[in-house]
Amino acid sequence: MFIMILGAFLATLNQTLMSVAIPELMTEFNITAATAQWLTTGYMLVNGVLIPITAYLMQRFTTRELFQASMFTFLAGTIVSAIATGFPVLLTGRMIQAAGAGIIMPLLTNVILTLFPPNKRGSAMGMVGLAIIFAPAIGPTIAGYILENYKWETMFYGMIPFTVLVIVLGFVYLRNVSDRVKTKLNVLGVILSTIGFGTLLYGFSRAGSLGWSDSEVISTIAIGVVALILFTWKELKSSNPLLDLRAFKYNMYTLTTFINIAITMVMYADMMLLPLYLQNILGYTAIESGLLLLPGALVMGFLMPITGKLFDRFGAKWLAILGMIITIITTIGFTDLTDSTSYVYLVLMSTGRRIGMALMMMPIQTAGLNQLPQRLNAHGTAIVNTIRQVAGAVGTSLLVTVMSERTKSHLDELIPTAATKGLTQVQLIKEATIQGINDAYFVIVGIGIIGLLLSFFIKKAKQASEVEATVSVERKVYKKA
Repeated sequence: MFIMILGAFLATLNQTLMSVAIPELMTEFNITAATAQWLTTGYMLVNGVLIPITAYLMQRFTTRELFQASMFTFLAGTIVSAIATGFPVLLTGRMIQAAGAGIIMPLLTNVILTLFPPNKRGSAMGMVGLAIIFAPAIGPTIAGYILENYKWETMFYGMIPFTVLVIVLGFVYLRNVSDRVKTKLNVLGVILSTIGFGTLLYGFSRAGSLGWSDSEVISTIAIGVVALILFTWKELKSSNPLLDLRAFKYNMYTLTTFINIAITMVMYADMMLLPLYLQNILGYTAIESGLLLLPGALVMGFLMPITGKLFDRFGAKWLAILGMIITIITTIGFTDLTDSTSYVYLVLMSTGRRIGMALMMMPIQTAGLNQLPQRLNAHGTAIVNTIRQVAGAVGTSLLVTVMSERTKSHLDELIPTAATKGLTQVQLIKEATIQGINDAYFVIVGIGIIGLLLSFFIKKAKQASEVEATVSVERKVYKKA
């Protein structure tokens, strides 16, 4: 478990390091912001396309084979990125990294579901939370420090020895926890899922910069939706599905998946809006904006294992409700930002949000997965991780769109009063941007309230038996025949 969590930590940390480095890379390679953004967009696309296939990979290969293959792929991508002398090579390295990283998290979740009975999974998933949330929180701080003192390549060179260490430890200590199942690859399912999730993620990621009315955005999202409809129809008809969507017949799994969508969108507020506000409005450096998130990360790291134990004892419902309430209240604290909001206030509000997240994220996910029969574990984890990727892309583009559109509206409102207030053009833009960010946080509060209302319906469900699941499948096959 420790080896796999360490691998997941490195993969997740790598995902957030690049966001702080983009301004420097724009200068280094003489590229625009839209081009540089592909370092994160491309990473997300490869992740999103690959994750649906992990359900098949986890059945076809052993735990040890799949984990080591993913870490070797991640290492290869890290080396390519470190020695990159041009942007195309760096982007290639990042996408190779994503191919390895996309396998690790679903595999880790599936191993926990295999090793631990439902009444002990909370504690184990609490430890996994360190990799999922703690790593992205400290990523900007580490990246900011490196960029202020060393060249950007150091971010990748520094990751190589840790990756090699995980691979070596994997060879020595990692054991197989699941049996290899000889199953055929659903080729049509792979094609449809790749087109569907790939174009959908691309469309949502471009919507943030191009706008929702842009023809490129509309066409790619439309293609994605059509492909996913065909994919869903094909998977429900197939006796050998790439992603077994029958997992959604289990009510708690379905409910917690929808709550997870809300949580993921809420989480992206801190990761995207706050650094923008800190650096572009308040003028803080990359390391100062990263350090602001560090106290919340440390508190979250401390709370995750405790939350897991509480889940094992009391279930997810009241942890989710309490966590949502704390997150909503502290997010409201970000809806009235100004150009003089204190650093201490922002630290306290951001840390409060992280406390709320720590209380609800892993308990909600674990509560849903606990209901699935063992046969559907690999598919259930792949579905959850895929939906999280899509929710992250939708949440980011939605927030950017709200912030941009509301900034324009506020700017139009402020221009007539600029002369009487003695505001310069720079001051006008800054004030309009602040109000646009405040409006985006209001949207986040609304999404959080939806998640809170859904949390009241969470119940402690028993794990479905294999007999029940098998009978259900046999009935479908019989009816089809």
